[in-house]
Amino acid sequence: MTPKLNKFKILAGLCLSLTLFLGVLGGNNFAQTPAPPASDSAKLPEGEFRVLKVPMPSEPSSPDLVVVGDDLGIFQKRGLKMDFIGTVPTPQYVAAVVSGRIDVSPGSHINRTIAGISAGAKILAVAGKTESTERVPHMIGIVPKSSPIKEAKDLIGKKIGIPTIGGCNEYTPYAWLGKNGVTDPKTKVEVIVLPEKNLEQVLRQGEIDLAMIHKVPSEIVRQGEFKIIFSDYDVWGSDGGQTPFYFSTEFIKKEPETVRAFVASIAEIVNWANANPDETRAITAKRTNTSFDYVNERYYSPNAIIRPETAQVWIDLLTSYGEIKPGITLEQIYTNEFNPYYKQAN
Repeated sequence: MTPKLNKFKILAGLCLSLTLFLGVLGGNNFAQTPAPPASDSAKLPEGEFRVLKVPMPSEPSSPDLVVVGDDLGIFQKRGLKMDFIGTVPTPQYVAAVVSGRIDVSPGSHINRTIAGISAGAKILAVAGKTESTERVPHMIGIVPKSSPIKEAKDLIGKKIGIPTIGGCNEYTPYAWLGKNGVTDPKTKVEVIVLPEKNLEQVLRQGEIDLAMIHKVPSEIVRQGEFKIIFSDYDVWGSDGGQTPFYFSTEFIKKEPETVRAFVASIAEIVNWANANPDETRAITAKRTNTSFDYVNERYYSPNAIIRPETAQVWIDLLTSYGEIKPGITLEQIYTNEFNPYYKQAN
């Protein structure tokens, strides 16, 4: 055997040992998987871009990752350019994607994806956005510090203020009540729909007894005038707060490479956002002319992988309340096939 071949075998053995060592360290932690090259998904001549129509957020209470990725140049290096067309109300995202008014939903709660698909919308979630943690849940229920409300049974007969009917705003309190022994909770409370930015003031005035808001607990503690009764994390742990990005199935079929480039970009953005929460808030505040304090911190699905539990919990809940037809499956709701991290991990 020649010395040259011996050196090759030694080098190969060292590479294999290093790979195995890193695999032991990483385990199933997708965040330790190296990002794919930026050019993998673009395949366009230099200086040319695929353009995606996206809505511009108005007074966002949470960071907008499309704005953040655009500001950081993450989309651009994969051959994508964002065309911000103006504001679109969150409840209209499904219709806007289906009609082609926008190409991709910038992330709204997964219940809207599920409900839209149940109603016949041809959409599919392709990348994860937020998840809940105990410190950073998706939403919380608050009452004035002087309120006698302490547990679920105390809410019976009371008024709950929510931003919109349906989904996380309405069904999170129902789920919490049911988990804590209140039967048929939808009939045991009165729901009042108000703009989220007005909920705290209406709560102060005593017109509602509890407000469901998208704020982090630390912000409420800092304010000092309200107390937190529960969060979505108390109901489902990390599974209840998914807000995925989705395209129409027609767009996915016509432009799979664009979707692939977008998902790879989002995976990079969410990992950066988890590591830089204040900078993520600051970029959103700057680009949308919003107060930094109004933009709350969020926690994001590592590598933008959509976990099955984050969809199944809402399929089950919405089915139990008759909000969607029975038989909706995970395969109808989302796919991770465009995510390079998922492919590397599997």
